[in-house]
Amino acid sequence: MSRLPSGSEASLEPLRYALRRGADKEASRLAEDARAQSDAILSTARAEADEIRKTAEQQGREAARTEASGRSARIRRQARRTVLAQQEALRAELIQQVQQQAQELRSDPRYPRLLRILTERADSILGPMASVTESYKGGVTATAGSRHLDFSLPALAAQALENRAGEVHRLWDVE
Repeated sequence: MSRLPSGSEASLEPLRYALRRGADKEASRLAEDARAQSDAILSTARAEADEIRKTAEQQGREAARTEASGRSARIRRQARRTVLAQQEALRAELIQQVQQQAQELRSDPRYPRLLRILTERADSILGPMASVTESYKGGVTATAGSRHLDFSLPALAAQALENRAGEVHRLWDVE
């Protein structure tokens, strides 16, 4: 793998900006899709909860107060399990999409430049004597003594998801 001469860091800034901008746009689009799906799920759950509540009220009038309370609690737990299961399904889909898009970077014409940038970053962190190799997963890994860096595409995608975890979590807090 060839290394760029020193001082070329500034010339790579437009590429970094374009990659960061593209990633931000894609993350925003994915967040918007997840938000729309979350809204639909919450709307359906609310409608189901309203229907369940009406049924519980009717049964409460006919049955003892303790029976109605027990039934209502079970229904709320089931509704919560349904919402949580849907949230987890959406989260898993988001993870799968981000990982797939990270792997698709390997066929992007800018991928060789990305490898050079990652190599330079590894060198700047671990030093120029670091052993930097291209990962079979895409991206690079680097070692220097007992220190190890994983800049593979799956690891970078996972880090991007972790960095956006709060944003994804806020999708579920819509009330």
